[in-house]
Amino acid sequence: MAATAPTPSPFVASTRRFAPRLRSLLPAGAMSSSSATASAPNLSSGAGEEAQAPPLPHSTLEIAGARRGLLSSFASLRAPYRAFPVLASNRHVETIFAALTRSLPAVKLRRECLRAPDDGAVALDWVAGDDRALPTDAPVLILLPGLTGGSDDTYVRHMLMRARSKGWRVVVFNSRGCAESPVTTPKFYSASFTGDLRQVIGHVLGRYPQSNVYAAGWSLGANILVRYLGEETDKCPLAGAVSMCNPFNLVIADEDFHKGFNNVYDRALARALRTIFKKHALLFEDIDGEYNIPKAANARTVRDFDEGLTRVSFGFKSVDDYYSNSSSSDSIKNVCIPLLCIQADNDPIAPSRGIPREDIKANSNCLLIVTPKGGHLGWVAGDEAPFGCPWTDPIVMEYLEYLQNEKNSSTKNNYLSYEQQGVSEASAPHLTVHVQT
Repeated sequence: MAATAPTPSPFVASTRRFAPRLRSLLPAGAMSSSSATASAPNLSSGAGEEAQAPPLPHSTLEIAGARRGLLSSFASLRAPYRAFPVLASNRHVETIFAALTRSLPAVKLRRECLRAPDDGAVALDWVAGDDRALPTDAPVLILLPGLTGGSDDTYVRHMLMRARSKGWRVVVFNSRGCAESPVTTPKFYSASFTGDLRQVIGHVLGRYPQSNVYAAGWSLGANILVRYLGEETDKCPLAGAVSMCNPFNLVIADEDFHKGFNNVYDRALARALRTIFKKHALLFEDIDGEYNIPKAANARTVRDFDEGLTRVSFGFKSVDDYYSNSSSSDSIKNVCIPLLCIQADNDPIAPSRGIPREDIKANSNCLLIVTPKGGHLGWVAGDEAPFGCPWTDPIVMEYLEYLQNEKNSSTKNNYLSYEQQGVSEASAPHLTVHVQT
């Protein structure tokens, strides 16, 4: 099933009208000065032999993990993290500014709908034409947006465009009901449910069996992704993954969600969930069990929605049981593929104290970068601030390309070892590949 890109939600579309006015309020020359700061070289290395060593990631960043040394080769990490001057003082300003005014790259998408084993459906949005334009072995990146998010979100589009510019094939996994993904059963998605992601990854691998497949997720999408990695352990078919703004510990995240200004985000997300629900309310008529459909339909908070609908759909005895048993913090120790986690220390929705730092340090497959600022899905810093891509995008691509080059080198070395052992091409194992188009 093919379709053009879904249109932005009315909320996002209406707020973009204010972007030109906000631009006019910024100080003259601020954008160019921010770019210069972000790209400034690190001059702290000494002379002689020491000057030839790659500069370490800047001290403004918290770096943890057994393989943190590989980050020293990333050019995007050598400058200090400096949020755009007008926004740097407040995590809420940075979060809201990015949500309302970040540019939306234009791209034509081709939609593919997959039927799940339980008769549900998810929507995959591919870049139109890339199935023919790219080689069959081009690396594939699966993107998992946050709660109620999809392929029409600005942070998703920017990451899609950056990966595509590097010759990667990109697909956005829209959860049930998100970005107009069809809902065909009285069941949406949850922080703990990895079944749809597992099917999507299997589908992508089946379509492009010669490719290395990677995944990157934000917020709730990151939580689902890390839980999937922990469940798959050493059987995980992905070549690498990136988690951003992951709430990790949903109990802690829920505690903070009801404090102070965070109520604004809580109400906004609850409103988005109600909107999705009301489009498909007929599916839930006369449903049996512990469901509280009126509570979900009129939810004022995310917790209300989860109590009335989500936790029942996925078999949890209470909303607290759902949160405590759906956190991805417990999954880190079981991750067996390369995983980069990027968090903001001042994230109002994914609290810094919920990051499983010790488990990340203890797992040789995991790396952690924590920026001093960034808000939630904000990261209004770097060369393209304030209206362009998040600061994270260049780092994510450098990391993924590093993994891809590592994979290519390993494949080349394996081929050379065949030659060195005198194994002819004719006698080597042969794989016949059928590519679905």
